[in-house]
Amino acid sequence: MTTTTPKPKRSSVFSSFLLPILALVLIIVFSIALPRTFPTAATAQSILNSTAVIAILALAEMLVVIVGEFDLSVGYVVGLQTILLIGFITTDHIPWPLAVLLVLIIGALIGLVNGVLVYYAKIDSFIATLGTGTLAYAAANWYTQGAQLFGTLPQGFINIYGTRILGIPIAAIYVVVLAAILWFVLGYTPTGRYLYALGSNRRAAELTGISSKRVILGVFVAAGLIVAVAGVVLASSLRIGSVSTGPDYLLPVFVGAILGSTTIKPGRPNAWGTVVAVVLLGIGIAGLEQIGASYFVEPLFNGATLIIGVGLAGYASRRTRRVRRQLVDAEPTQAQPPPLPAVSSPEKH
Repeated sequence: MTTTTPKPKRSSVFSSFLLPILALVLIIVFSIALPRTFPTAATAQSILNSTAVIAILALAEMLVVIVGEFDLSVGYVVGLQTILLIGFITTDHIPWPLAVLLVLIIGALIGLVNGVLVYYAKIDSFIATLGTGTLAYAAANWYTQGAQLFGTLPQGFINIYGTRILGIPIAAIYVVVLAAILWFVLGYTPTGRYLYALGSNRRAAELTGISSKRVILGVFVAAGLIVAVAGVVLASSLRIGSVSTGPDYLLPVFVGAILGSTTIKPGRPNAWGTVVAVVLLGIGIAGLEQIGASYFVEPLFNGATLIIGVGLAGYASRRTRRVRRQLVDAEPTQAQPPPLPAVSSPEKH
């Protein structure tokens, strides 16, 4: 007796590439509506530049989401990193490579604090990271005393953001490189399998020997380091330090991380899906701005997309679990040998 495994349906293939298709549809619609301004190299470069920092932050958030946690500190921390970096260079006159290194170390330490609060103190990640984010915001206010930081910056530091390679903004290249690294780690290394296992069922993962302590702490440290990288890119872009920088990034970052789990690998947060989701947001906002939409349209668009994204992510996750159950049920089971006939003892006469 032979059994056949169910073939992937066209609908599942379509759902895997739904966001790239939507991005293409938006490009076509806005290009038809705005033929002189939207389908241009300048618009493409603007979208890549405006979404680079958000994409880097969303990739950091994605790592935390994979293990079933959240990080609400990303917006406040990236603002603090920007302020510290500008201050180190312009006020403290620290050489910019050393200043960048210090900021990266601070980012990793903040991530470690988040991990300790979540794992050891058993504080819900929402509360823990909201607390550290608020502390970061307070530290930014203390460091700046409410004023903007600015001054002469070395050309090498400016080039971190301002360089273009073959007309492509280097910030976009940072995103592609980071996404490729995370894609490889998550998909082709034991570390990636550990992360997904903990996010799926932490208790079961621990019973198989996976160290949840090491993974949780490592994820938050890695996320903090990536947030610091985003802070370096943002500081090179803005060239000023202000306490108002950062908090506005939280919503689009969450949208990118959550919505990204609905595409490429539906039901699982993944690097390329996160990048596609952020670019989709950038395309939509750029088109609405060129049409002349009011200032409140951007947060409205982000908020609506977040709600839709959470719904789609939940649906994709349930669909993935259902398909896996169907595949398990369809596996052939080994036939059990028939029971041996009972042997009766000979009767004594």
